[in-house]
Amino acid sequence: MNLIEKIISKQAKIGIIGMGYVGLPLAIEFVRAGFSVFGFDIDEKKIQMLASGQSYIKHIDLTPLIQPAPAPTPNGLNNQSLNAITHKPNKPANPLSHSTNTCFTPTSDFSRLSEVDCIIICVPTPLNKYREPDMTFVFNTGETIACYLKPGQLVVLESTTYPGTTDQDLRKILEKSGLKAGIDFYLAFSPEREDPGNKEYTTSKIPKVVGGYTENCLKVAKTLYDQIVTRTVPVSSTRVAESVKLLENIYRAVNIALVNELKILFDRMGIDIWEVIEAAKTKPFGFHAFYPGPGLGGHCIPIDPFYLTWKAREYHFPTRFIELAGEINTNMPYYVVQKIGEALNERGKSIKDSKILILGLAYKKDVDDPRESPSFRLIELLEEKGAEVDYNDPYIPITPKMRKHKVTKQSVPLTKENLSRYDCVVIATDHSAYDARFIVENSNIVVDTRNLTGKSGMKNTKVVMA
Repeated sequence: MNLIEKIISKQAKIGIIGMGYVGLPLAIEFVRAGFSVFGFDIDEKKIQMLASGQSYIKHIDLTPLIQPAPAPTPNGLNNQSLNAITHKPNKPANPLSHSTNTCFTPTSDFSRLSEVDCIIICVPTPLNKYREPDMTFVFNTGETIACYLKPGQLVVLESTTYPGTTDQDLRKILEKSGLKAGIDFYLAFSPEREDPGNKEYTTSKIPKVVGGYTENCLKVAKTLYDQIVTRTVPVSSTRVAESVKLLENIYRAVNIALVNELKILFDRMGIDIWEVIEAAKTKPFGFHAFYPGPGLGGHCIPIDPFYLTWKAREYHFPTRFIELAGEINTNMPYYVVQKIGEALNERGKSIKDSKILILGLAYKKDVDDPRESPSFRLIELLEEKGAEVDYNDPYIPITPKMRKHKVTKQSVPLTKENLSRYDCVVIATDHSAYDARFIVENSNIVVDTRNLTGKSGMKNTKVVMA
């Protein structure tokens, strides 16, 4: 039986490397579709939590991963159950092993890659301090796969990266195994399109772009994703697929930079940017609304455009729009701090020695994802100026360890008494849990970067828009 037949019959075993915001939802969809899935991660804490049925990401429900697998059909095509969840030798038994018909195996034992038919890479692709691609996670993962790669397997990269990563860099690493891509194993790229917290567009409902190293590689990869998404979008090469994701995020980064710049300009002109946007978006064609904020956050938009900027240097091509957008968006926390200083100054205070509360550590509303959140930079800038800064976030009780930031704090309760003791309260994330009226009525000054107060009709002399 060839790999396409195994995929269609659900006998193919799936290995997903990286159990984060991309890999975990993907694992859930494959389990839902009736596949046996191995979830690989180097973080033992994550593996232990998954093994005990606990989710470490708020908006992701693990219920599908711990439900019994479908009963085998008479021809045995759906018999992909695993008799037990196992880890490396000498490790404690998996608490999920009480359900001996489960389809999901969380593990940090990468030797088990030899047991799967399809390997999907969902590891981070951050930037280093010079805004250059840090491909450590992808390339190290490739080296590991090469140790266990066997003929007939499919390897798909989903991590956002520069064009040429899959068919050039990753391919060469995988071919250290002695196997040749497109001949002995299949190779493809399919960019992740996750939007954490989006209940309308979940993994299965978002069209999946797929590019293969060869035509046969594309057929196999498309067949795989056809099993879990409503629509696959095949493209001519892995480089086209890699470029698709970059275009999507550059489009957003540039347009967000545009409204951020206009926010600063309109503020000087005494014009409300939020009212302008609301009126402009009534046009039924030719306009898509983007909204300003305190800076860019999340793993994609602040990072991905610079993968293309870096690659463009190889072709002696300046990416001016990308660089300018990055400059504008990176400077937004400085603008917010300036507005905080002006608001305090009008009340006879300075940032130095003021007590300031940041509302929202997550980079977007109603998620527990703090990656690249501008709130970290706001806290650092304010503390550098001598302020005493606390934060509240209903989804993030303790600041996580971040590569770029050294903020170590605990979320303070959002009470009437707490709000009143701060000189300034800054709305950095517009969580649905935040009651604008309660916040404004009990605060001395509110600096609003997300228009939470405006949408709630709470604009008054205590509120400063930033």
